[in-house]
Amino acid sequence: MATAAAAVKEDEGAATRFAKDQLKAIIERIERLEEEKKAISDDIRDVYAEAKGNGFDVKALRTIIRMRKEDPNDRAEQETILETYLQALGML
Repeated sequence: MATAAAAVKEDEGAATRFAKDQLKAIIERIERLEEEKKAISDDIRDVYAEAKGNGFDVKALRTIIRMRKEDPNDRAEQETILETYLQALGML
């Protein structure tokens, strides 16, 4: 009976050790990805700074990037609504 209890306790210890190792691996992966994300963000900021230095409007570039991510049909619908509102306000 004592050996069965010891075997169960050993299995629980192995399971706990596995869970700790798995958790540590997940945390380390997230930390590496966060570092990569920061490096990419810095690179993007550098490209925007370069564009600004070459005379491009950064706000317009950001708008274009955002628009290119959108679904073309959704973007067309939003542009139509915006145009309608601008006409109603006499801004066009």
